Amino acid sequence: MSRVSQVESRSLSLGVNALAAFSFLAVAPVQGFSRLSPVGIGLVIAFVILSLAIHEVAHAWVALQRGDTTARDLGRITLNPIPHIDPVMTIIVPVFLAVLSSGAFIFGGAKPVPVTMSRLKNPLPDMALVALAGPVSNWLLAILFGALYKLSLLHGFYPGAAESYGERLGQLFPLVMASAMATNLFLALFNLLPIPPLDGSRVMNWLLPAPLREGYMRLETIGLFLVVGVYYYTPVRDYLNMAVQGMANLILSWVPA
Repeated sequence: MSRVSQVESRSLSLGVNALAAFSFLAVAPVQGFSRLSPVGIGLVIAFVILSLAIHEVAHAWVALQRGDTTARDLGRITLNPIPHIDPVMTIIVPVFLAVLSSGAFIFGGAKPVPVTMSRLKNPLPDMALVALAGPVSNWLLAILFGALYKLSLLHGFYPGAAESYGERLGQLFPLVMASAMATNLFLALFNLLPIPPLDGSRVMNWLLPAPLREGYMRLETIGLFLVVGVYYYTPVRDYLNMAVQGMANLILSWVPA
C-alpha cells in the first residue's frame, strides 16, 4: 500500500470511528467509593483500566470478525491494558478527579481502537455491532463483579473476611467489587446514549434514514461538549443513576444465596 493510501485508510478509520476517541468515556458515580481507603480507590481505578481494555478489545475483536483487521494488525486485540492506555485520559484525569471529588465520579478514556469501516462486510450494520460489543463487555463484567460482591458477603471467602454479613459490608473486597460493578454498569449505559461519538450513536446512525446520517454524525465535532453537558443535565444523570441501581439489584437477585 502506498503512503497516500495508508494515510487515507487511517483518516477514514478515525473519521468513521470517532467513537474510538471517546468510546471509553466513563463518567461514573461509584457506589461506596467514598468509603474506600486509598488502597481501595487504587484497586477500583485498576479495575476501571482493565474494564476499559476489555471494552476496547471487544470493539476490535468484533471488527475482526466482520472483516476489518486494522486493530489486530496494530496489536490491539490484547487483554494487556498497556496498549490501550492513554497516559492522560486513562490515568491522570481519572486519578485527579477521583481525588478532587472525594470519589464522587471518575471520568476517563482509553486510546482509540481504529476501525476501517470500508473493510467491514456490511459497513453500517457491522459498525453498529462493533459499537455494541463494548457495552456488552461491560455488562458481562458487571455480572462477574456483582456475583463476587454478593458471594463475598454471603460466604466471606476472601482473606481477612469478618465473621458476620454486616461486618463484611464495610470491608475492602466487597466494597471494591460493588464499585467495579457499578462503574461497569454506568459505562455500558452511558455509552449507549445516542450522542456522537458514543457507541449508541453508531447504532443510531445505522437506524436513521440515509438523508439524516451525515448531519447527525457532524455532531461529533462538538461531541465531547454534548456528552459532558448531557451528563450534567440533572434528569439524565438521575435516570442513569437509577438505571445503574436497578440493574445492580437485578444482577444481585440472579446470584443464588
